[in-house]
Amino acid sequence: MLDSGTWSRFYLASPAEERGPVGGGWHLATAVVDDRELIQAMRWYDGFVIAMSNPTFLITALGGSVVSLGGWGAIIVWGISIVMGALHNNIYAELASMFPKLSGGVAIFGHEAWKRYTTLVGPIAAVGYWIGWSVVLSISGAIVGYLLQVQFFSSATWGTHTASLIFGMDFNSNPAIWVGAVVIVAIWVANVFGIRPAVWTGYVTAGALCFPLFLTMIAPYITGDFSTSNLHNNIDLGAGWNSGNGLRLVITWLYLMCWSSYGFECCATFAPEYHDPARDTARALRAAAIFSIFTYILFPLGAVGAFGDQNISLDNALTFYAQLWDQLFGHSAANVLVILLCIGIVLSMNAATMDGSRALYGISKDGMTIRWFGKLNRRSVPGNAMTLDAALNLILLFVAIGTLAGGGYLRVLAVSNMGYVLSHVFAMSGFLLLRRDRPNAERPIRLGRAWIAVAAVLLVYDIILIGVGSWSFSETGYPGGASTFVMGVAVLAIALLLYVYRVKVEDKRPMEWKIKPTPETDSVGSST
Repeated sequence: MLDSGTWSRFYLASPAEERGPVGGGWHLATAVVDDRELIQAMRWYDGFVIAMSNPTFLITALGGSVVSLGGWGAIIVWGISIVMGALHNNIYAELASMFPKLSGGVAIFGHEAWKRYTTLVGPIAAVGYWIGWSVVLSISGAIVGYLLQVQFFSSATWGTHTASLIFGMDFNSNPAIWVGAVVIVAIWVANVFGIRPAVWTGYVTAGALCFPLFLTMIAPYITGDFSTSNLHNNIDLGAGWNSGNGLRLVITWLYLMCWSSYGFECCATFAPEYHDPARDTARALRAAAIFSIFTYILFPLGAVGAFGDQNISLDNALTFYAQLWDQLFGHSAANVLVILLCIGIVLSMNAATMDGSRALYGISKDGMTIRWFGKLNRRSVPGNAMTLDAALNLILLFVAIGTLAGGGYLRVLAVSNMGYVLSHVFAMSGFLLLRRDRPNAERPIRLGRAWIAVAAVLLVYDIILIGVGSWSFSETGYPGGASTFVMGVAVLAIALLLYVYRVKVEDKRPMEWKIKPTPETDSVGSST
């Protein structure tokens, strides 16, 4: 038996060599075997702590949603979105219990259910899911830089320096962007050294996040700063479809919010790394859902109700928290809270690196994308996928985000969101398919029959979000529109090209458009 995490070499003699020496000695063929596996080093509460990163995604998009929807409008729509995310999460508890040894979470659930019908779902779901998590690094890194700028160096001139690059792209840099780049590199270092350093990074950053989070939820009512007069509603559901403030706007924001309000499904991605995969995964998912529902409703209410939606604009959509805490607690206390928030934002970046890299690793192990993603480093973590994350986000940070005024961070979010929501469509439809196609599969957690109807409703809901929201980004008031949709499709097209390359070039085998089921896959929850 090979030790996990080591390279071993076997020396094998071919049939011809068994007949005698060749050239005065035995010529031995060699084969190299990589026996590394993900290490079961997590408890359910480790996964829950990683999922505590979700409020930082809310912090990222809250200001932009308030500018578009108004204070009350944003709070209501965020509330709807987080409840829908929690319903998804409970269904994923059953799916996670079916595939406790498979890494990849939502993406792998969709692949397992759909592969008997088409193998194209796997690569699309995995890359779509990965890109949805991956861009967190660039956006969050920019937030850290600009928060520190606003709070500690507001009098300094941090102008953006722009230089033209190939293909007409601009390279934007200023000290805030460079701070974000340093944080991205630091997160990459923490993760490539193994699961425990990454988990402990999560504990430290989650602890730091709790202080500004809960103070913002409670303090405005104590200080008297909260007022309903600070909250307005820009939504008019009776307005026309293209009115700019009607149902189409609401659907578009519900689509964009999935990036945040569905994110606590990340607990399922680490299933093979829990001590008790089935039980720990379900506990982590459900604890994260409860925590997120309270946070996603109470934090916007406290923050916007105290600061005033009329005081939030595109220029301060990411940084108004520093001004809010100055108002509530004074400048010195606000300094501390900004630092704690920046440390907490690092939690979201840590979770993004851990989660997205494992999605690519899991689907690569199943032959759906290039082998390079399916390799573990000597610390038994997906180091190659993590390196891709870091490199991509450094490019996005300097080229696509640059300044806050252009809303580039929201456009990056919109492009990545198409694949992310699509991965949920595949997973939710996968739940329905698995109930029909594998009725006898082992399900340590089995939801009641009513959840089949719930899953069908959620599937329709997600399809509507993609159908309307992916094409309607300009409804939010930010530039983008059709080009954002095209870029989202291009990301998914790359996923298919990588799959074809894996099959035809790396594996040198015929294309398989579907994987035939076997009695084993119909009776147990394991991958072929």
